[in-house]
Amino acid sequence: MYTACLIAFLCSNFFFFKRCLNNSDAQILTHVSEFYLLGFTEDPNLQPILVGLFLSMYLVTVLGNLLIILAVCCDSHLHTPMYFFLSNLSLADICFTSTTVPKMIVDIQSESRVISSMGCLTQMSVFLIFACMDDMLLSVMAYDRFVAVCHPLHYQVIINPHFCVFLVLVSFLISLLDSLLYNLLISQLTSLKGMQIASFFCDPSQLLNLACSDTFINNIIMYFILAVFGFLPISGIFFSYYKITSSILRVPSSGGKYKAFSTCGSHLSVVCLFYGTSLGVYLDSALSHSPRNSAVASLMYTVVTPMLNPFIYSLRNRDIKDALRRLHSRIV
Repeated sequence: MYTACLIAFLCSNFFFFKRCLNNSDAQILTHVSEFYLLGFTEDPNLQPILVGLFLSMYLVTVLGNLLIILAVCCDSHLHTPMYFFLSNLSLADICFTSTTVPKMIVDIQSESRVISSMGCLTQMSVFLIFACMDDMLLSVMAYDRFVAVCHPLHYQVIINPHFCVFLVLVSFLISLLDSLLYNLLISQLTSLKGMQIASFFCDPSQLLNLACSDTFINNIIMYFILAVFGFLPISGIFFSYYKITSSILRVPSSGGKYKAFSTCGSHLSVVCLFYGTSLGVYLDSALSHSPRNSAVASLMYTVVTPMLNPFIYSLRNRDIKDALRRLHSRIV
């Protein structure tokens, strides 16, 4: 399923880029050959340390999320909707962090921060699709917990395997639409005031800030996209947890309350981490005039959050820990 969707995504973006290149109007793809990404430091003594740090964090992220996927696939006890969504979230996290960190490590190692215009737009497209995928999957997981806690007798009927696949597929298609809308917005830029992107990756908001023309309309469109693809999912999460909290408070025994809340604890922790760091980055970008500080803040949700997700689910979830033990004993 993911392979087919990814092929569709790449094909649609290829034809989109080709149409932009063949356009007779002056477009960003025709008169700009490359961009320059912002580095974290100019000190050559710190660069090997940064390479080692980011490489370690990337390997931990990939291996941790792969362990979650492997545990869910190999252990029949985890063949449930909640862990199906978790495995998809782990896959999205791997793809999400792989769009930025390897390029960043290569740039630090080679002391070159150049990226071609086509490479920049491709990185931006893939980054957006998996960032939005994370957002949508967290919303889907919140809905899953809402049905499990508030409608336990109807859970197996509502959250059936076909509906789970449908939710993941719709999440991917919505993420694809989000990416294509940003591509369309960026492709309309006709002139730029510089080639320096104030981030370590091709952040769409930073690309829009390079426009020489009045960006008021572009900003309105960008905020509208953020409202649709960001505010609506988080509103669904808040509503789900409002209903979950109301249901838990009606449980008479404290043991029942703890058991009901424990099924949501890991997901709630990941939601707070993901949206907390993302909100912190946007607030820092709005209040801080230092591009380097904004780039450092962006590391939180692009690198740190995907790395911590496997630890949150493995440390707070007994089923995952038991599955990992069984997987380890099977391998050994």
